[in-house]
Amino acid sequence: MAPVLEIGFGDGSGFRAEAQGVGVGGDGEGRDFEEFLVPVFPPTRAGRGAVGARHLCGGTIFPWERNETPCVCLRAGEPFPNFMGHVKLHIPGPVEVSEKTFRAFCRPMMGHRGQGFKDLYARIQPQLQQLLATRQLVYISTSSAWGVMEGAIRNLVAKKVLNCMCGAFSDKWLEVSKRCGKDAEALQVPWGSPIRAAAIDQKLATGQFDALTIIHNETSTGVMSPLDEVAALKKKYPHVLFIVDSVSSMTAVPLRFDELGIDVLLAGTQKAFALPPGASVFVCSPAALARAATMKDRGYYFDFVEFQKNAEQSMTPSTPSIGHVNALESKLEDIFAEGLEARYARHRRTNQMTRDWAARHGFTLFPEPGFESITLTCVNNGAKAGGRVVDVVKLQKMVKDGGFLIDGGYGKIKGTTFRVSNMGDETEASMGQLLAVMDEAMKKLQ
Repeated sequence: MAPVLEIGFGDGSGFRAEAQGVGVGGDGEGRDFEEFLVPVFPPTRAGRGAVGARHLCGGTIFPWERNETPCVCLRAGEPFPNFMGHVKLHIPGPVEVSEKTFRAFCRPMMGHRGQGFKDLYARIQPQLQQLLATRQLVYISTSSAWGVMEGAIRNLVAKKVLNCMCGAFSDKWLEVSKRCGKDAEALQVPWGSPIRAAAIDQKLATGQFDALTIIHNETSTGVMSPLDEVAALKKKYPHVLFIVDSVSSMTAVPLRFDELGIDVLLAGTQKAFALPPGASVFVCSPAALARAATMKDRGYYFDFVEFQKNAEQSMTPSTPSIGHVNALESKLEDIFAEGLEARYARHRRTNQMTRDWAARHGFTLFPEPGFESITLTCVNNGAKAGGRVVDVVKLQKMVKDGGFLIDGGYGKIKGTTFRVSNMGDETEASMGQLLAVMDEAMKKLQ
């Protein structure tokens, strides 16, 4: 009898598939056996099914084209366990990566000093400039965003840096600055509060600083600080270089670099870009490049002057992750096919869905009202007064059993908050699937 495969999904749907073909195979040692071909998924869900089968069933995945159904090859009588595709990520990075993006990431290698790579970089440069609304060249670094963040400190801080701190990641800027041997001072606000221009103005008025760091969207607390308001101070303090981390906001909200007048804008690829982790995108002002050229201890790997020289030739200073650049080209195609304004609006809608879910279940949000992130929701779970409190570990487990991974809070608010990401490729439909599973989990926690 042909084996039967039972397949289930995180949204509760599923189906049974019987073997559709039979043949004779060999094990390389002279023993023959019957083989069956079992279709993994209908073509519309082929990518997720193939990944799940390959990882959890151990069968051979037959190659497929866009309109074909992948099959798993099994020996007669071989058990075929129930399985579900991989757990879908709704943590605030890394986020879910589409099959299209993965296919681009896996394109054949090319020489990074050859014309093929130069042509690739040159093709995406205008789109990167349009995305960030800048005439400056946009750089690609093979590193996490922290590499560029540390590089910015080494390239740009000659006197003293003001580190604006409102959460776990912005707080780390102070430590990084000091480890780089720089004179640094904290502008600390309570977690959950945004960085406001008035507080920065008071610090910069002392004349002590020649650089400042700020995180636009603090991922640990779900707070989005008012970047336009902060950037307006640049006109008052032109000698101070403004370094902005937009790791979890770039591509999801408008970031007009030239109009803002800031000096560095950077992001990693694993968050709102919805690419695999391991690369960063950043841009520098002429003032930043001029300052960097005077810094003798700026190093090499993150030397902003080297990035500029190489970008002028459509190259990178060091060997890049070519797969990331291919994936970035594919993702930029998606972004501009959707349209920037439509993308921004989609993030607002999907984020509002999660906020509405929290309110329906009696939760409050951790950020101060009016400063909530658009790319993730940080739900208060006892970190501050008001709202419902549940066992976050149990909630996470039940949601994971349903096929989705949410975050149980970060740093000192781990467990007393939890975070749900809507950044990247998520739609109302995909968020609806997640929230339905979370609804079921909440019923069991009552």
